[in-house]
Amino acid sequence: MSLRKTIWAMGLAVVALSLAGGVAERALSDNGVASVKQKEMTIPEVVAAVRPSVVTIMTRGVPPSAVQHPSQPGSGSGLIIDERGYVLTNNHLVEGVKSVVVGLPTGRLTPGRVMGRDFLLDLAVIKISAKDLVAARFGESSKLQIGETVVAIGNPFALKGGSTVTVGVVSALDRSILAPNGETLYDLIQTDAAINPGNSGGPLVDLSGRVVGINAAVAPSAQAISYAISIDAVSPNIQSLLERGTVLRPDIGFVPATVTPSLAASFNLEVDRGVAVLQVEPARLAAEAGLQVGDVITAIDDSQLYNIGDFWHAFLRSGEQAPAQLTVYGRNGQFTVPLKRAR
Repeated sequence: MSLRKTIWAMGLAVVALSLAGGVAERALSDNGVASVKQKEMTIPEVVAAVRPSVVTIMTRGVPPSAVQHPSQPGSGSGLIIDERGYVLTNNHLVEGVKSVVVGLPTGRLTPGRVMGRDFLLDLAVIKISAKDLVAARFGESSKLQIGETVVAIGNPFALKGGSTVTVGVVSALDRSILAPNGETLYDLIQTDAAINPGNSGGPLVDLSGRVVGINAAVAPSAQAISYAISIDAVSPNIQSLLERGTVLRPDIGFVPATVTPSLAASFNLEVDRGVAVLQVEPARLAAEAGLQVGDVITAIDDSQLYNIGDFWHAFLRSGEQAPAQLTVYGRNGQFTVPLKRAR
């Protein structure tokens, strides 16, 4: 090949590589998740891209008794995930409330209706009626690296003037913590970005302007330790929240409940931790495995159980084919049974 043809061919190759890189950088899957790492933006650019999708959630709770006392208002944050008016937030912000008002980025207030919620994931979806909404775009929390810069956006204390922005790094991944409701939250991103009351439900964002987590909790006895639910744990469950009002989980053929002191007293349980079997459906998998009302599951495989969150985390991790090996404490002492998945 002549020198001229060689140079021409090399030029075409460079152009092809450049075009391919541009296409790859823009490539998105159908659900809006970036298929490759997006180009980084400055922090002001990230804020400008995401802040129009962040809302304030204001609630008024149910009175504590039949006597109508003024109930205490609360506030938090939320994230617009669909231009049709769907807002993602934390379940603990809307659980037990009788009214929800959403403050839009424009300053307008609009009523909201809780469409679905799940206390194990601490997620809820609210529906509002409003025009010109800007939906946030999701990233992939599995691609986060420890030390990577992230931005937290929310409205702590429901301050006037819109959402607040703080910046930090990813301190750790795949954390789990015990939530105030006694359940364990899994798949958490730990960050040192400052998060205060009211930040809950707001987004944690990477420098490509994609949401990688939903801010959920702060370690009360420590400084610069905050947690966000990874977006990879959120995304697969949004449709179920919208269609069914809760997260769809495998059919196990019994009703589980976290063992609490009051539950242990009611059922005369001999153990003080685990997941109690409250109801068994006849001719279903739990009944076939020999589980009975009053049994307490204390472990799945090698994982010790303290609450329902632990149960589902261990059960789903056991694999789609192999039965989960349950350690059970029942009327005749401790025994082990395999629990198959729904056929």
